[in-house]
Amino acid sequence: MEIIKRFLKVPEQSFFLFGPRGTGKSTWVRDYYPDALLIDLLAPEVYRSYIAHPERLRELVDGNPNRQFVIIDEIQKVPELLNTVHMLMESKKNIIQFILTGSSTRKLKKAGVDLLAGRALLKTMHPFILSELRGIFTFEEILRLGLLPVVLNSKDPSDVLNSYVSLYLREEVQMEGMIRNIGDFARFLEIISFSHSSVLNVANIARESEIGRKTVEGYINILEDLLLAYRIPVFTKRASRSLIKHSKFYLFDTGVFRSLRPAGPFDRQEEIEGSALEGLVAQHLRAWIAYSGNKSVLYFWRTPSGTEVDFVVYGPETFYAIEVKNSDKVRPLDLQSLKTFITDYPSAKAILLYRGSDRLKKNNILCLPCSDFLSNLQPGMLLLETCAGM
Repeated sequence: MEIIKRFLKVPEQSFFLFGPRGTGKSTWVRDYYPDALLIDLLAPEVYRSYIAHPERLRELVDGNPNRQFVIIDEIQKVPELLNTVHMLMESKKNIIQFILTGSSTRKLKKAGVDLLAGRALLKTMHPFILSELRGIFTFEEILRLGLLPVVLNSKDPSDVLNSYVSLYLREEVQMEGMIRNIGDFARFLEIISFSHSSVLNVANIARESEIGRKTVEGYINILEDLLLAYRIPVFTKRASRSLIKHSKFYLFDTGVFRSLRPAGPFDRQEEIEGSALEGLVAQHLRAWIAYSGNKSVLYFWRTPSGTEVDFVVYGPETFYAIEVKNSDKVRPLDLQSLKTFITDYPSAKAILLYRGSDRLKKNNILCLPCSDFLSNLQPGMLLLETCAGM
């Protein structure tokens, strides 16, 4: 597969680059900074060297005065290195730029580090978005396999996807001692896959997985610390009606969701595909916000009676209400939640994404083919500019 150009903007100062394993962080930094000093903490001998003597970083930098860039890959493996990084940033201002990648924030939080007190920017690497791939895969393939570079770059994407979660169980969870019972955690992963694109109910997950509620809450925190899952809060600004309080839960990639989600005789395929489609839109919107740097925030909106808008994108220049439907036709009922929302928030732009092929406008709601919308989504462009380019 050809090298895919990513939309991540390159900062001119030191920065952290966080993202789940397999999103292409290491490939990107090594390609973009080919002459950098590289410390790969995934290499056992390198890890052993720096965990024993973090001060070796200063010796390495001092011994290579002509190197402008220093990459520390998977910084969370040795969080003590951040003290030396901080010192070097102070003593060598405008001389060295540090690029610090990480696939987990858990050890950094546990170590109580302050992420260099704001002296380094925080950037995130997401799975591919469709506009980066430029038609290399079909929409149906993406909906099944997801958008992880480690999966799509492989000779057997389905096999790599199926092994992805077990890789995390072994390397990130079990080896780091995050949990005591790997069997409970594996059962929890299967149960929580049913919560993908749904309002999170911890009590139900605990009951169905037969695990204590506090343990389940801890497991969810582990998924979030490993950047494998996230929550979207309810949009409540200037609310004129009662709204629910619980967040919605998403696994970070629709392919990972499909890999975890059981599909037996009693599981409706259209329900699974609907959750996968909504998750695909969610991960695109998160990437678009991160790469655009426009300070927008992703929400959803739901009343206690069940009237729900899947996504609300709100920021200084953005206010969109987006509904996702896994159907090839737009029915009047599909528009009802958006109509209710724009009644409360008339300044919002309403968009319905569906599986059909026609661009329509109904009741002042723009109805767009989901595949076309995602394929044209470009960081730095407003969402309606993306729509106009279709």
